[in-house]
Amino acid sequence: MGVQCASTEPEAAAGEAAVAVLAGHAAVLGRVSGGNVVECFASVPDPRDPRGIRHRLPTVLGLCLGAVLCGQKTLVEITEWISAAGQEVLAGLGVRQNRDGVCVPPHPDTVTRLFAALGAQRLADAVGAWLALKIQLGPVAFPVAGPVLLPAVAVDGKAMRGAIGADGQVPCLLAAATHGDSVVIAERLVGAKSNEVPSVQPLLRQVGPALAGCVLTMDALHTVRAHAHFIVEELGAHYVMTAKENTPNLFDRLNALDWAAVPVAHTATDVGHSRREKRTIQVMDAPEDLGFPHAAQVFLIERYTTRTVRRRGKGKGERKYKKVRVTAAVAVLGVTSLSAREAAPVHIAAYVRGHWSIENKIHWVRDVTFSEDASQIRTGSRPRVMATLRNLAIGLIRQAGHTKIAATLRRIRNNPHLLLPILGLPNPKT
Repeated sequence: MGVQCASTEPEAAAGEAAVAVLAGHAAVLGRVSGGNVVECFASVPDPRDPRGIRHRLPTVLGLCLGAVLCGQKTLVEITEWISAAGQEVLAGLGVRQNRDGVCVPPHPDTVTRLFAALGAQRLADAVGAWLALKIQLGPVAFPVAGPVLLPAVAVDGKAMRGAIGADGQVPCLLAAATHGDSVVIAERLVGAKSNEVPSVQPLLRQVGPALAGCVLTMDALHTVRAHAHFIVEELGAHYVMTAKENTPNLFDRLNALDWAAVPVAHTATDVGHSRREKRTIQVMDAPEDLGFPHAAQVFLIERYTTRTVRRRGKGKGERKYKKVRVTAAVAVLGVTSLSAREAAPVHIAAYVRGHWSIENKIHWVRDVTFSEDASQIRTGSRPRVMATLRNLAIGLIRQAGHTKIAATLRRIRNNPHLLLPILGLPNPKT
């Protein structure tokens, strides 16, 4: 779908900038436009000496991904799974055959050496671009005819507590993931002696014009003027940002607005996990003197959570434990480049809530289901390679229509015939 330039000058400039970088980005996407993971891995440079290679890089990485999809968490478990993999899986992933026509898996040492030598960023770039194509993330036509929920991408970082970088510090990976399906489309290592803020723009440039017209959400750490300029003017996208005390001028300006005179525009209530949560949102047009680039609307979200907890009784004669209902209230101020014509209050509330899908559906799954923080794979490129394979596994499972990652991993482990369809590979016997 082509990008239609809007009537306003900033949007027109943003659309021209997106088209200008489209040609260079298309070359990257063209190398990963295949329909299965073997073709995705084919764009990753092989660090090995071409002489004596017995197993192609896409085949080895495909087998490693298959092991991760079967719930294997450590490098030892991955190599053991590959050594014991069935002939159907080996043949489907293109493993070489011996003279008797039997597929011979790569030796565990081959996998270990490859993990140590592989370029982790090139692998992450190829996987992210392939997933972006698979979910058909692309430029959105604008201007929109009326308020509508646009494709949204969340930006957030995650520390790899089980790993250690060359500088002796815990490395941090900054990722961009779609709302809803929570598919990681770009990931980048935060530089040593730095924080996530300088890495945001290089990260989003990896995705490039596919973000045009989309909505980018990020937490208060990334609510900076430079990001607002970059998102709107270079990417041709929109932003939804929250403001806290780390941006005192913006926070104080928003907090001083007369919110008492603004009616609640939308209310949502959720019940689950032994709690009841009520969220309200108030929205108004951004003041002309707000001083934040491309701000169109500002909002106030209030969240009231009521839950039942057990507390020890303190008075004489009271029960040892008693149930008490506890209510907590949180208020969040924010700003967005979406005008009232482009986003209604219900849409802004959905963007803010959807941002946390990257925490709940990706980072939490990697920590709990794949035990990433407890991983013994600590040094070199190996922790990043494992993180990329886990991101890819989560994305493939969700794209296949499964929402419970741990249960799906068990199903695949107990029924290997489910593995090849998720990898997008045909069964060689059919």
